[in-house]
Amino acid sequence: MLDAVVVGAGPNGLTAAVELARRGFSVAVFEARSTVGGGVRTEELTLPGFRHDPCSAAHPLAINSPAFRALPLERYGLEWLHAELPMAHPFPDGSAAVLARTVGETAASFGPRDAGAYRRLVEPFLPKWDTLARDFMSLPLTALPRDPVTLARFGLAGLPPSTLLMRRFRDEPAKALFSGLVAHVMAPLGGFATGAIGLVFALAAHARGWPVARGGSQSLSDALAAYLRDLGGSVHTDYEVKRLDDLPPARAYVFDTSPTALARIAGFGNHYGGYRYGPGVFKIDYALDGPVPWTAKEARAAGTVQIGASSAEIGSALRAVSREGRAPDRPFLITVQPSVVDPTRAPAGKHVFWAYGHVPHGWTGDLTDAIERQLERFAPGFRDRVLARATAGPPELAARNANYIGGDIASGAVSGLQLLLRPRPTLFPYRTPHPAVFICSSATPPGPGVHGMSGHNAAKAVWKRLRQI
Repeated sequence: MLDAVVVGAGPNGLTAAVELARRGFSVAVFEARSTVGGGVRTEELTLPGFRHDPCSAAHPLAINSPAFRALPLERYGLEWLHAELPMAHPFPDGSAAVLARTVGETAASFGPRDAGAYRRLVEPFLPKWDTLARDFMSLPLTALPRDPVTLARFGLAGLPPSTLLMRRFRDEPAKALFSGLVAHVMAPLGGFATGAIGLVFALAAHARGWPVARGGSQSLSDALAAYLRDLGGSVHTDYEVKRLDDLPPARAYVFDTSPTALARIAGFGNHYGGYRYGPGVFKIDYALDGPVPWTAKEARAAGTVQIGASSAEIGSALRAVSREGRAPDRPFLITVQPSVVDPTRAPAGKHVFWAYGHVPHGWTGDLTDAIERQLERFAPGFRDRVLARATAGPPELAARNANYIGGDIASGAVSGLQLLLRPRPTLFPYRTPHPAVFICSSATPPGPGVHGMSGHNAAKAVWKRLRQI
């Protein structure tokens, strides 16, 4: 009999399996798709030789993850590549605000009236970033805070809505860039704890950047799987699990799935009936004949580029999706251009490019024209560089990844109390009604993002039970 079986080979499932195998437990992973990775894969979606990341592409949380940093993933082929700038936020007039590696360069891009306010906001936390990241990504009840004072100060700054935090800023460059950081998790700007979301992304960039993985995001998943095999674990692909009886006998079962799927497979009925799923996304992967012709020179040097002409435009796009139930006319876009720093992603002289905008949950329309009209505002002539495109709205994303219900790549709404207490209001979120069944997906704290900490935290709950047995 195995000690643990993990269902789902996304970053959290693989991390949970690795953490258990490192402690001497026998582990097997079962994945429905033909390759491991979940939302961390790389495929030729458009033309031969163009390697795209169907979901996650830039990894500020992965490189800062306490879980990943404790693993020897570089030995298994993972190499982080950094563009000159982690992120740029261009404006229609050709100017740009930037999220640079240094606080000073970032503050300078906001202009003299907001430079000091930005420094005062982030500089107190930066020297203690590693401890702070471990503390808030390990909660709840998986580890005692190592620096409770700094964690409390961070809470005071981050728990209020980002709209209150942004009152520190007077001019649009700082407001727009920070609004975009919050919008990465598809949360309304006025929501609870949205200030913390923006702060986390900013601090992550200053601490270690927003890199891409050489060769594609699949490199991270492959490194985790290879390390697991070296530890004695096994990985089984093309293995769809429809009920617990489909799995071999084990002392514990760990699910890197949505709460909905777990309830169906394990027969938990309406246990997660109150769990809410959030907006979806419409994503386009491009094969380009050259680099994106950004008007702002800063955007040409950045790995990630946010597209939103102002904080008001970004807020309006988020409201349209989350409150009005419609696709915005001018969507806020998150774009990543991996081939700016990684020439292995495309043939010589060509580029891959990735963009998505938010749409209502389960939306079935086509956002291609609206996305490309937005891109043309900031990169005139963009359409002329397109060799091929692969589009995916909520139905296609859900078909590719069963955790993306309704196109929700966050695996659950990141708003209200569900931002912190997921998938249920409990201090033991990784446990389920069955004492041998656990959940470790992004539906558990600390929530969405490629960081593996949900799997790391869930593994702690699992090995405590196994040792008790």
